[in-house]
Amino acid sequence: AEKKRRRELEEGFNGIIDARDDRVRLIGDLAKTFLADYAIRQPRSATFAEHSIRHVTRIRSEMMTVDVTDRTILKYQTDRLSEGASPKTVNDEVGFLLRLLPVAHAGAIRAQFKQQKKLKLKVNKQVGKAYSEEEKSQLLNAAKAAPRSKGIYLVTMLAQNAGMRDKEIRTLQWTGFDLVKRIATVGQSKTDAGTGRTIPMNADLCSVAVEYAKWYTGLFGATQPEWYVFPAGRPRPKDPTKPQTSLKTAWRNARKKANVEGRFHDNRHTFVTDLAENGAGDEVIRDMAGHVSKEMLKHYSHIRMQAKRRRGLNRSPENPSPKTFPLGIQTQFRRLWYKIRYKVRLVN
Repeated sequence: AEKKRRRELEEGFNGIIDARDDRVRLIGDLAKTFLADYAIRQPRSATFAEHSIRHVTRIRSEMMTVDVTDRTILKYQTDRLSEGASPKTVNDEVGFLLRLLPVAHAGAIRAQFKQQKKLKLKVNKQVGKAYSEEEKSQLLNAAKAAPRSKGIYLVTMLAQNAGMRDKEIRTLQWTGFDLVKRIATVGQSKTDAGTGRTIPMNADLCSVAVEYAKWYTGLFGATQPEWYVFPAGRPRPKDPTKPQTSLKTAWRNARKKANVEGRFHDNRHTFVTDLAENGAGDEVIRDMAGHVSKEMLKHYSHIRMQAKRRRGLNRSPENPSPKTFPLGIQTQFRRLWYKIRYKVRLVN
């Protein structure tokens, strides 16, 4: 008893946790415990964690924690890449796998990989594409002609004209979809900056929304504030009190019919790019689109500069931009400014 008490005191003083019981537990059992706790502490990203850990348990469910080594991680990376998973997805899954392990065990593996520079796979940091005007038109035409999904046309319009994310669209309720004031209010978003933001709807988006509301009312008899704009149900919407679970199938069918390469999230990139090309500042972009990373803003700033240069190249001496003076007047102003500076220097 005295030895046990001394060990407890040493562990408490040094901040060491005895995790010998966890070392012999199976990865699958640890995953269940981890997900239950994660769902309570971080409910917004619980689905993301569950999706990542699902692949971990599928491949390493019956392995004991003590058997996990750096070679296990390397083998897992290879297996997932051979299945077609992207490097970023594999990195997320490996991160969750290490979080399942005891702290000391995971720390030792991280230290080994840090020396070898193999913990994370290289990820393409290129920002997603922005659809051209022709591609946008093709996608909208294909979505409008979709035979089975009546909502994918409005979904695509919201993504292109309001910059809303997939989940923000799926969980949109009629209480935040004001067709009179032409304002869409985002509910729970990926970030705090995106939650509750209001987005004005242009005439095209509002027109499509009105037509969809007529179809919706004919199907359910009314539009209740707490009902979801895109209700659950397959192949036809059946329960307006629950949101649609996925837009992937309808989007994939529309994209293939339009013969356009790209992701659904690229509609959001297109929206922000359009704002940038029209001269919107960073604060306006953040306010309209919610959280935008620094890398994204750098990308959009580059696009904005390219747009300004194109405008400059398209100007003619007979039709200068209303915001600038003709070249001759600019030269006169510049010369006058230099003369004033020279005289001020002489006086001083």
